[in-house]
Amino acid sequence: MKTNPQALFYVLLFIALISLFRLFSLPQIENIPYSRFKSLVSEKRVKDLAVTTDHIRGIHLDTNKPFTTVRIDDPELIKTLEASGIDFRGEITNNWFRDLILVWLLPVFFILIIWVFVFKRMGGGGPGEMFMSFGKSRAKIYGESDVKLTFNDVAGVDEAKEELIEIVDFLQHPDKFTKLGGRIPKGVLLVGPPGTGKTLLARAVAGEAQVPFFSISGSEFVEMFVGVGASRVRDLFQQAMLKAPCIIFIDELDALGRARGIGIAGGHEEREQTLNQLLAEMDGFDPRKGVIIVAATNRPEVLDPALLRPGRFDRNILVDRPNIKDREDILKIHSRGVKLAQGVDLSVLAARTPGFVGADIANMVNEAALLAARKNKSEVEMSDFEAAIDRIVAGLEKKRRVMNQREKEIVAYHECGHTIIAEFLPTTDPVHRVSIVQRGIAALGYTLQLPTEDRYLMTKSELQDKLCVMLGGRVAEEIIFNEVSTGAQNDLQRAANIARSMVTEYGMTERFGPLTFEKERRPLFLDIGMPAGPKEYSEETARQIDEEVKGLIDEAYQKVRKTLSANQDKLKILAAELLEKETIEGDEIRRILGIEKKKEAGGKTQTA
Repeated sequence: MKTNPQALFYVLLFIALISLFRLFSLPQIENIPYSRFKSLVSEKRVKDLAVTTDHIRGIHLDTNKPFTTVRIDDPELIKTLEASGIDFRGEITNNWFRDLILVWLLPVFFILIIWVFVFKRMGGGGPGEMFMSFGKSRAKIYGESDVKLTFNDVAGVDEAKEELIEIVDFLQHPDKFTKLGGRIPKGVLLVGPPGTGKTLLARAVAGEAQVPFFSISGSEFVEMFVGVGASRVRDLFQQAMLKAPCIIFIDELDALGRARGIGIAGGHEEREQTLNQLLAEMDGFDPRKGVIIVAATNRPEVLDPALLRPGRFDRNILVDRPNIKDREDILKIHSRGVKLAQGVDLSVLAARTPGFVGADIANMVNEAALLAARKNKSEVEMSDFEAAIDRIVAGLEKKRRVMNQREKEIVAYHECGHTIIAEFLPTTDPVHRVSIVQRGIAALGYTLQLPTEDRYLMTKSELQDKLCVMLGGRVAEEIIFNEVSTGAQNDLQRAANIARSMVTEYGMTERFGPLTFEKERRPLFLDIGMPAGPKEYSEETARQIDEEVKGLIDEAYQKVRKTLSANQDKLKILAAELLEKETIEGDEIRRILGIEKKKEAGGKTQTA
């Protein structure tokens, strides 16, 4: 017979309450000192005494009310009672009911109360229900009408949408494919940088197909208890088969599908069992039922190869960073509910936000609206968007941080050094704005460059000119002040990284020619460093690599020093203007330097 844990809990609660009622409804007994009891005995004012090992109970003759006192080791007590002629009797103490209440039922009652409270906070129902559902899937289920998102709400990923339209067509018209013997992919893996819209695309597929949508994160499968994750995977697929056709969406797949056999033996047993169960379920379910698994990750390089083989996640769709046209389309979607001023040009904003993904653009539009509201404007103007871009790219403006005049001059010449080199070299991006307004955590100033078009690779000459731009601030300080400051630390670090990559990864030196010395150490879509493995070249080669890196830096340094020395008068004029205005726009920069205006788009930043 199946026991209802919730009913059992209420039965125990009822018993505990009845016991407490009986305990507190007993007649009130006066507790008197032993000395007063002896006085009452000597005065013969008590009757019906009951003597136990711990207490003496009786009735007061004057008030006819019961009393009790603690028994003391008194050898004369019996003789005194007999001499006074008072009737008394002995009793064996039996406190089983009190002990049952105080020692057993009350503690159990309070433990149950705490248990119910804790499990309700964890998201379950009653304690029994929560325990029984520990191995159940935690996927959020959205019905056919719950997902309102469609492909019209997703922009900037046209190629990915075209791939997913076939999935939607299969879910809506499966006979179209099955009658020809075709088999739809069981799993679709969306890969790309964070914020590019992978989750949004999966929800749009469910919205377009009008089918149930199971949404769960990879980390929600894995628990500290071995076997729980595998149980949740089984339960998820069982629920999905009952609601087929449907879509199962697993976000952050790398939390669950990391390659097996890596790390300390036994340390990842639960995660590996969960992954094994996922592989088995993907092999076992019938694709004709219309259950499609869509997963998203920004770390495909760490996934287990068994997940990516045909028959499982056999279709990989890249959701890449949007280009300038895609960014304009994304801006149109996110600005639908925003009151835009007449002069707002979304194409210009798209050109000034290169490298921004959909999440960045949504944040930028929201920041602009908040800035406009803070200034009590009725519409969001172009200046609000510019301020929002500066805030995202360079950081929050530090209005209360004050530099002394000497430091301010150093920062001004530093940024002007970056600016002049960026404008004078042929392959560099034009400067959109230079400022000595402090922003972010450590930026004392910044130089914002705007590429003229979206770029996907760089030539050797472009990298060499990029080195020159990074060294421009340091060299300007040397020329003007005959000493250097710590402000160029980030510039030097980035310059050294580019120079080393030119030597060890890109094969851009005459000494080594088309050779690469470094293995891939960086995730595909995350801009973070990876631990370097053992070097696969000799110490002599390492010494020569260091020499080549230094040679590239020295060559760029001499080129920058020659350029800035020849234009020292322009450097001083631009720095004086920057000290006065603190921020100078690109057109005014080129007017001061006496050069032609360049076409602008996008954004890169050099910070002091």
